[in-house]
Amino acid sequence: MSGGWLEGYSALITGGGSGIGRAVAERFVAEGASVTVIGRDKKRLDEVAAASPAPDRFHTVAADVRDSDALHAAVAATVERFGKLDTLVANAGVWDYQRQLTRLSGRELDSAFDEIFSVNVKGYVLAAEAAWPELVKTRGSIVMTLSNASFYVNGGGPLYTASKHACLGLMKELAYELAPKVRVNGVACGGMNTDLRGPQSLDLNDRSLSASFAKKSPDAPPPPIPLHDSSTDPRDFTGSYVLLAAREQSGPITGQAISVDGGIGVRGFATAAGGDHL
Repeated sequence: MSGGWLEGYSALITGGGSGIGRAVAERFVAEGASVTVIGRDKKRLDEVAAASPAPDRFHTVAADVRDSDALHAAVAATVERFGKLDTLVANAGVWDYQRQLTRLSGRELDSAFDEIFSVNVKGYVLAAEAAWPELVKTRGSIVMTLSNASFYVNGGGPLYTASKHACLGLMKELAYELAPKVRVNGVACGGMNTDLRGPQSLDLNDRSLSASFAKKSPDAPPPPIPLHDSSTDPRDFTGSYVLLAAREQSGPITGQAISVDGGIGVRGFATAAGGDHL
């Protein structure tokens, strides 16, 4: 596609091998951008690039977001390949499968806290540290994948919810620290059918959220959100990322989180949605 909102842009996306990261990468390329995707599984990343109608605008880097040197190398590779960096999408994360405090031992909490925060929070900080000098040059932006758990409870257990609240604060702080040269915003996503994994420390790294979606009965009640018939396809969550990345469309916006969560904040007491009778 030519003439998209991101024509000529160069982006770096962490956790780009599956789920919302892959969907954002594919949408960015469709909007005209060139994209470097980071993930730990190089084979999966290469499959994403090969499946694209524009594989020449895909670059893949195997890296762990907890490794600062690897992130710096990925930024350098992006600039070498595409000439600049306009947008960082900090996205890689793990979920705790809503493991409540009362279901975890002290030892499990200790190890799972370190793993979840090191990926979900430190991974974002390290990616921002690696990218900001190049983003200053282009007056670019950072878009962070947040969550309904950045605002509300029970989108995860205490560890995931705390990590996503931390990411919301991080987004706001970096928006201040990097202004006026770099904009920093977030997309607070609701539940979607994605290959999000759990922490290895709880033996949940081989469990996929998409598998949970597949097990749902067709007769299962709708999710308790106003837009309960909205899609859970990650591709339907990508528009806000494009908006926030495109300086021509969102140039005055920084320090903001767009909630793409089906309207959790306007859920009613009697029923989730008031217009089912319409």
